[in-house]
Amino acid sequence: MDIRETLTVAIDALRANKLRAALTSLGVIIGSASIVLVVTVALTGRKFVLSQIEAVGSNLVWVELVQRPDKAPPLSYELTLEDMEAAKSIPHVIAVAGTREHPMSMTVDGVERAVNLVGVTDGYQTIRRLLILRGRYFDAGDMEMRSKVCLVTTQLAERIFGQENPVGKTIRMGELTFTVIGVFRERVETFGLSDIQENSVLIPFTLIKYDTGTEYLGLLDVQADTADDVPSVARQLALLLQSRHPAEADYKVQTLTAILGAARSISLGLTIVLIIIAAIALLISGIGIMNIMLVTVTERTREIGIRKAIGAARREILCQFLVESFLISGGGAVVGILIGIAIPVATQSFLPGNLRVPVSSLSVVIAFVVSCSTGLFFGYLPANQAASLQPVESLRYE
Repeated sequence: MDIRETLTVAIDALRANKLRAALTSLGVIIGSASIVLVVTVALTGRKFVLSQIEAVGSNLVWVELVQRPDKAPPLSYELTLEDMEAAKSIPHVIAVAGTREHPMSMTVDGVERAVNLVGVTDGYQTIRRLLILRGRYFDAGDMEMRSKVCLVTTQLAERIFGQENPVGKTIRMGELTFTVIGVFRERVETFGLSDIQENSVLIPFTLIKYDTGTEYLGLLDVQADTADDVPSVARQLALLLQSRHPAEADYKVQTLTAILGAARSISLGLTIVLIIIAAIALLISGIGIMNIMLVTVTERTREIGIRKAIGAARREILCQFLVESFLISGGGAVVGILIGIAIPVATQSFLPGNLRVPVSSLSVVIAFVVSCSTGLFFGYLPANQAASLQPVESLRYE
């Protein structure tokens, strides 16, 4: 069997019916482009969601005392600054911080507003990755000297000071007057689900005693070195607190692992659903290829009879029609893949600067292999039918 001759005959047959071949390959183009786009969107979406979650705090572990509604916990249960210092000795811990929230009223220009006062220790900005939009964050001197300075959220600054620069302004909370040294916001919006609210005011933790009467922590934040170290750090932190406090004390140690796991599961589920839709498109295109090839066999019955009469073997006829199916599906796959790659590249400039759209090379290979396999699978029946025609009967066909 001459492979070159078979390929030439197949190409000539397709060129004789260009429009039919193009329309037949349209389903393959859509299906293969869908596979590339589905995987690309899934990877991009997963990366974006995970980056948003991790922006709350990279490799974050946090712990708080479980409060019972029926009675206040003994002071021996409370988290302390000594607990925070002890947490630094846990392997793979690179930063620790503590906070305590306290509802407070704030007075500015004679107007009183309710605020969420948050006392923070060193390392809080590093762990929570807060963005300072104006002014500065607390320095070591502010913490040591118990400086009466504070930072306010962007929402609170706009509500109180309007378009004025709040840095340097004074606000009164309780018996103390504070100077605003900065305006901040969270790196990603947590919609009040974290310790930062829209009306939060940060002050050095050393000043929280003036309002609460104690220097106990409400929340202890710990940052692990890598994401793989988070489970180990969480376990060791729980053991550390159990060893330093009465056995009856109950602490809730939380990480972003569960949230990240849920995000990955949702992303995987959506990817599977979209791939199934793309597979259905390829299935429909495969049926279309089979139908067109069956029509082609019927139309070319006399041609097949002539080829067999001059010595073409059954295998040559079979390969000719399989090659035609392969060229239709393979050509459609190449065009579809190019479209699937071009769309993400073209839309990159319209996306946020920190968001990249990765095109998976694996999705390109899968799209090509599946599309070509679909063409060969659904093209076999028409090819086999053409190869099985008897020369005498074929030559009689009108």
